[in-house]
Amino acid sequence: MRTISQRELRNDNADVMRGVEAGETFVVTRRGVPVARLGPIGAATDLRCDRPARRRPTYSTQARVVLDVPTAALLDDLRGER
Repeated sequence: MRTISQRELRNDNADVMRGVEAGETFVVTRRGVPVARLGPIGAATDLRCDRPARRRPTYSTQARVVLDVPTAALLDDLRGER
């Protein structure tokens, strides 16, 4: 188990995550005091990974608003009231 500072975790997070993927465990310290343990998730865990980037956006099912007046005309009208 390797000890790293919070700053090292922030600055070298890609290297730390590669180490976790390889099975390494880290103890994260803040001002020299251990505050967290970072390690790989075992195969028998009940944690579920829901990847938002792969879910379809909820706004895609909404109807698109179509105006009969061009946006430029609306902006000109709004600017005329100044």
